[in-house]
Amino acid sequence: MSEIRNNTAESRFELDVEGHLAVAYYDFSPGVITFTHTEVPDALSGRGIGSKLAKGVLDAARAQKLKVVAKCPFIAGYIGKHPEYQDLVK
Repeated sequence: MSEIRNNTAESRFELDVEGHLAVAYYDFSPGVITFTHTEVPDALSGRGIGSKLAKGVLDAARAQKLKVVAKCPFIAGYIGKHPEYQDLVK
């Protein structure tokens, strides 16, 4: 499994796993990142890939001192289950 990377040209974070690409799309404005959609290929379903991606993108937001708007239900659900990320929510 590769590391999560920020593909700014496509406005998405990416995680390559066994030739499949899991992605978290976002919109960016000064000081705020809005997660709009997360996709995990069916071939990777049930393996915690989405959670690894969510943790990685939220850790990246924290490192960049960004506030988070979670329009994506998956990211919103992850934050709901992991209160250590509540401080990021705008």
